[in-house]
Formats: sequence, C-alpha cells, structure tokens
Amino acid sequence: MLNYIWGGMILVGLTVGAFNGRMQDITNTVVDSSKEAVMLCVTMLGIMSMWTGVMKIAERAGLIDTLSLKLKPLLRLLFPGIPREHLALKYISINFIANVLGLGWAATPAGLKAMEELQKLNTRKDTASNSMCMFLIINMSSLQLVTMNILAYRSQYQSANPSEIIGPGLLATVFSTIAGVAACKIFEKRRGE
Repeated sequence: MLNYIWGGMILVGLTVGAFNGRMQDITNTVVDSSKEAVMLCVTMLGIMSMWTGVMKIAERAGLIDTLSLKLKPLLRLLFPGIPREHLALKYISINFIANVLGLGWAATPAGLKAMEELQKLNTRKDTASNSMCMFLIINMSSLQLVTMNILAYRSQYQSANPSEIIGPGLLATVFSTIAGVAACKIFEKRRGE
C-alpha cells in the first residue's frame, strides 16, 4: 500500500512539474538528491561499521555479559514469563544495550533472534505472547542515551551543534518507553494472562 502512495505522489509531482514547465528543475533535483543519498549512505555505513565493531569487541571482552547480568532484575520484572536462563533473555539484553547506545542497526539481529526464541516459548503460535508484545514495545520506543543516527545525520548536514539533540532525545525516549511499558502492562492485565 505504501508503495502505491509513494508512487502516486511521485506521479502527481511529475505531472504538476510538467504542466508548469519545471521539468528541468525536477531533473536537477533528482540528480542532486541521488548524489546526496549516496553520500549519506556512505557516511552511515562508516558509522554503522564502527559501532557494530565496537559492539563485537564489547561482546568478546565480556562487557555485554556483564551488562546483561546487571539487566537481569529489570528483565525479570518486564518479562516474568521467560525462564531465568533462557537464551531469549541474552538476546533481549543485547538488543537493549545496542538501542540504549543508539545503535539500532546493531540491535536488529539480536532483536530478531530474541523474537525467534520468544516464539519457541509461545504456546499459541498464531498470537503474540505477552513477552513478545512487551519486547516489541520497548524495542520500538527505543530508550537511547546517545542517538547515533541523528548525530550522523546532523553532522552530514553541517549542523552547528550536532550533539544538542542528546538531551531532548533522551527525555523523549524515556517517556515513550515508560508509556509503552505501562500500556503493555495494562493490556496484559486485561487479557488476564
């Protein structure tokens, strides 16, 4: 559906541009935007590679395991239906740590593995479990101390102070995470599971 919406918007823009005699402007904009998109991708690739490597180093150094141990009490509170030493908790921990550091691309593989493990625990295979819903809500609200993506975008576009977004970003993600967890707990109680 989204493809049709975007396709329709592009067609309308091209049609209006053609009727107004602005096809040269459209052509220039397409070329400039394409160049800018490639430059942004190269920038993001470098940042993504660096932080994914940092996560791998942290994992091999035992930092991820240490942080996962520190997260266990919180995970027990948020995910009471997951057995204590289940592999899903490790993947959820890695996902949380990567998201808190603003490394969404490094969080994704762990998030997918966590969902696979949560599905193995799910008794109703055609319906998401409470743990799956809670994980998705926390993952989507994405509590972040440092928003690497936004910092990279702001740097790419020559922001005078790219890091000024850290405070408001942290505040927004704290509130969105609290609201998401509260809503999930309310719906869990309504379902009675």
